[in-house]
Amino acid sequence: MPQAVFAHEGAAIDYTPGADVAAGDVIVQGDLVGVARLDIKSGVLGALAVTGVFDFAKATNVAYTVGTILYWDDTNNIVTTTATGNKQIGKVVKAADEMYQQINNLTR
Repeated sequence: MPQAVFAHEGAAIDYTPGADVAAGDVIVQGDLVGVARLDIKSGVLGALAVTGVFDFAKATNVAYTVGTILYWDDTNNIVTTTATGNKQIGKVVKAADEMYQQINNLTR
């Protein structure tokens, strides 16, 4: 018996929310962070993207360089470089200066 059997590419995972989810919502499940690409109604099977490049909200007083590891702050709904209490979401693929409120980020 093989130790592993390929199931699918894994760019998205099934997700059935307990409340309505809007397209663009970031969903944290344990250590897994995903993004709803479409609206998902409560109790209806949908999907969360777990890979890809997304623009995420960030604080305006910080700048990020390419390659910086980012974490999702689920309390403030922004990306941060603070690992403590947050979940890793990916790496910066396009630098953002302090003026920008969005960061272009690659999810893992």
